[in-house]
Amino acid sequence: MICVSIGEKNLEICLAYLEKPEIAEIRLDLTEFSDAETEQVFALKKKLIATCRPGKYSDDQRTHRLKTAIKAGASIVDIEYESPVAYRKELMEYARECHCDVMISYHNFEYTPPLQDLEKIMQDCFDMGANIAKIATMVNMNRDNSKILSLYKAPGRLVAIGMGELGIISRIVAPFLGAEFTYASPDEGEPTAPGQIRFSRLNDFIMKIQEI
Repeated sequence: MICVSIGEKNLEICLAYLEKPEIAEIRLDLTEFSDAETEQVFALKKKLIATCRPGKYSDDQRTHRLKTAIKAGASIVDIEYESPVAYRKELMEYARECHCDVMISYHNFEYTPPLQDLEKIMQDCFDMGANIAKIATMVNMNRDNSKILSLYKAPGRLVAIGMGELGIISRIVAPFLGAEFTYASPDEGEPTAPGQIRFSRLNDFIMKIQEI
């Protein structure tokens, strides 16, 4: 399954992007939607992930934006691995009350840590109470892909992918190893992470592999 990551500020364009994929991530830190617009998007009968990365908004503002999405019908809320404990617990409790799955995500935009470190981070995510663990690291050499993809040998709902040009292969292969989903950019929009390829192109790759 391919998850399209959307950071489009225009509501109508965002809604158009949501027509094709089975699942999509809404980057609330990039969209700048009002509460009413957020509610409109997440009220759709579609599997949607609510994500609001740190940087632009305070933790209180991010909590509000994510709670708005969860209440409106988000299927999954993405909470950063490094988040403050109080922030994480508040969102997790609210998500549970609203029957929304929790994904705890670790990102490293510089390099891929040793496999032992990745395995610990993944286990930490589940120990924190995640329904889904997400690991996304920068691939600087081809063997980084093998470290990332080897995480799928462990039990649990997991998304483990590489970022950057060398990490593209991991986005293609991950669904065949048991990934909950893999990430792509909209066909007409901008990627939200390095190495994302367009939805239709990634779908073509996966379909061709399935035909072999």
